[in-house]
Amino acid sequence: MSIKNSNAPDTTITYNRNKLDEPTGNIYKTVSILAKRSIQINEELRTELFEKLEEFATPIETLEEIFENKEQIEVSKFYEKLPKPHAVAVEQWLAEKVYYRHTDETSK
Repeated sequence: MSIKNSNAPDTTITYNRNKLDEPTGNIYKTVSILAKRSIQINEELRTELFEKLEEFATPIETLEEIFENKEQIEVSKFYEKLPKPHAVAVEQWLAEKVYYRHTDETSK
């Protein structure tokens, strides 16, 4: 599922707690999994954004040479309008597209 094409909400919504913790049986495990997934999503977006903005970077900048780059502003605005990583993580969790495992149980 692409982050850019996700149907995650742009605003805060209330989720059914029982539906969220159904796969794990523990809301704290679910929140931990969602937090780790949202960090992964955020890192992916950050890396992608920096790569795109790097294309517009000039090697030497002085105060006189700084100017507005319209393409750079458009790229930044596009990424600002994307759903937040935690909303995408919850959407992926509810669609059962997040893989997780219990490492403490597999070592026994």
